[in-house]
Amino acid sequence: MNTFSLYFNLGIDHILDIDGIDHIIFIFALCAIYQLKDWRKVLILVTAFTLGHSITLALSIFDVIRVKTSLVEFLIPVTIFITSVSNLFKSDFGRPASYMQLNYAFAGGFGLIHGMGFANALRGLLGLRKDIGEELFAFNLGIEVGQIAIVAIFLFISFIFIGLFGVSRKQWNTIISAAIAGISVMLMIENKFW
Repeated sequence: MNTFSLYFNLGIDHILDIDGIDHIIFIFALCAIYQLKDWRKVLILVTAFTLGHSITLALSIFDVIRVKTSLVEFLIPVTIFITSVSNLFKSDFGRPASYMQLNYAFAGGFGLIHGMGFANALRGLLGLRKDIGEELFAFNLGIEVGQIAIVAIFLFISFIFIGLFGVSRKQWNTIISAAIAGISVMLMIENKFW
């Protein structure tokens, strides 16, 4: 297996790893207000998240920034909590464009924090080498593909509940967002850094 394939697969594995549930539920929180027909908007959101975390991943790997792992591990569930709670206040689903701007900010801005979490996982694999552009690109691309898989599964499940079982968008959003908010509180308690 060549280097690109190795790091591409590591990126996919990292985002789909059930031990890294925090990243998966963040994607769920971003997607909770959308339906299958909104897939293009959600794809842009996921890409905004990838761009955000790619920046801090690279800066962390090259030691331009270094933040305590314990702080990052606490901040990640904070981002999940903020995103999911904000969903609970989105009642007018007829105006998703206004919510997209806030969600872009959440996806890109909070991606910066998640990128530092990814860096902790990747730094040990890369060692002290400085010529790691191909590896970083492949890893980020793998994360993007993994996130798209997560989004596809989530939107399909949402379609089943909203489109086939008749659950309203508001009910779906409330149930998913409240559950994610609860999980994120538990993750914050587990990862408190003080």
